This record gives sequence, structure tokens and C-alpha cells, in this order.
Amino acid sequence: MKDFEKYISIEPNIRFGKPCIINTRITVTDILNWLSSGMSFEEILEDFPELTMEEIRAALAFSAHRESIPKIIAA
Repeated sequence: MKDFEKYISIEPNIRFGKPCIINTRITVTDILNWLSSGMSFEEILEDFPELTMEEIRAALAFSAHRESIPKIIAA
């Protein structure tokens, strides 16, 4: 997904500036934690009906994009 920007916002006054799904207080980290704990996409959508499949995929794409940014680590 290349257009994850339309689903993710970073607002300093919402969840301490963590990336969130627009118009929610659900962070990208929340979604990643749910998935890593074994929840399926369907279970997340059932527990959080305000989310869509596209928003979950956007959270994954956002994380993948952030991880692909080169980081300089000083020795």
C-alpha cells in the first residue's frame, strides 16, 4: 500500500504524538501488538468495528516504510 498517508496521522495532542489511524486514538503500535499477539485481522475488526481492513494494512505499510528508512548508528 503506497497511500498509507491518508489513513495515518501524527498529532502531538493525540496519544503523545504516536502515529494513529485518522479519527481514532488507535495507534499503529496498538495494531502491531494485536497482530503479534496472535489476533487475526478479522478478530481486530470484530473488536474494533471503527477500523477497516484498509486501515490495518495502512498501519503495516507505515511500519514497513519507517523500517526501510536508513538509520545512522554512531559507534
